[in-house]
Amino acid sequence: MKMNISIVPRVQFCYEGLNGSCIRANYPLSLRIPLYFLFTSTVIVTVGGNLLVMVTIFHFVQLQTPTNYLICSMSVADLLLSVTVMPPTMIESLENCWYFGDFLCKFYACVDITLCSTSVLHLTCIAIDRFFAISQPLQYHNRMSRCVALTMISVSWGLSAIFGSAVAFSPDGEHAAESTDSDCIGGCSALHEKEIGVSYFFVFYFIPLTIMSSIYLRILVIAIRQANIIHQTNRQVRSGKHNVIKMDYKATKTLGIVISVFMLCWTPFFICNIVDPIVGHSIPALLYQILMWLAYLNSMFNPIIYAISHTWFRKHFRIILKRLL
Repeated sequence: MKMNISIVPRVQFCYEGLNGSCIRANYPLSLRIPLYFLFTSTVIVTVGGNLLVMVTIFHFVQLQTPTNYLICSMSVADLLLSVTVMPPTMIESLENCWYFGDFLCKFYACVDITLCSTSVLHLTCIAIDRFFAISQPLQYHNRMSRCVALTMISVSWGLSAIFGSAVAFSPDGEHAAESTDSDCIGGCSALHEKEIGVSYFFVFYFIPLTIMSSIYLRILVIAIRQANIIHQTNRQVRSGKHNVIKMDYKATKTLGIVISVFMLCWTPFFICNIVDPIVGHSIPALLYQILMWLAYLNSMFNPIIYAISHTWFRKHFRIILKRLL
């Protein structure tokens, strides 16, 4: 007599032998290792790229302009995101477990929201900076001084920190977390608190993106108008002034690429946050994780965009790399 024996995969827990432990993700080793390698590579590239931007701007005095102060501060936010947020997210994504305690869970959520929001607000400030550079080139240096740039940086960090702290540590946030999580040991519902999706969408996505898009369209109109005037009058532009105009337009083109990449990376994630409460939080956790990592990739793409788009960035990058190697 033949017996059919079916092998049922053993259920694994975040904390084996502990009652009330969350169930650990049961990904096969053949999938887990490549994903760990992919996520680790993403973290390394993000850290290296943003660190290189920061070192380059700090090292060369001629690069220390108001625009580059904003870019450097945004690189700081992206660097901190890759160091403090991405590694625990990688573990939680692949293991479905949080091993770092309840307080660090809330602190992680605070840092995550703060750094992502800071990066978005810096993009908005950079768009405003480019608008003044193109629309009012003669008054630009008076309007966009070093003090103004530092004020923009302080406001961006301050507003983001206040919002992140309010969401992560508020009593309402804790109540929402309890209502959406099974209260198992080894979980961190604050990692992906979907109840804040609508407010977060409008404050740190819809409003900044509307401002950035409106400003960029206005910049394009002004740029086209100025190009037509120069072409029609056929004026001879001095070489120095011509180079300044070329640099301003180059920076404006780079801004358009940065905004486009930002939309590609963050739009799916924010749409997921808006739709998920409407459908009763039925969006699969795996899809949510994928869209979240797509959003994080924006922090890796920003320094790559600047390195590719600006000749002077590439030149100074090479100098720094030669000295390091």
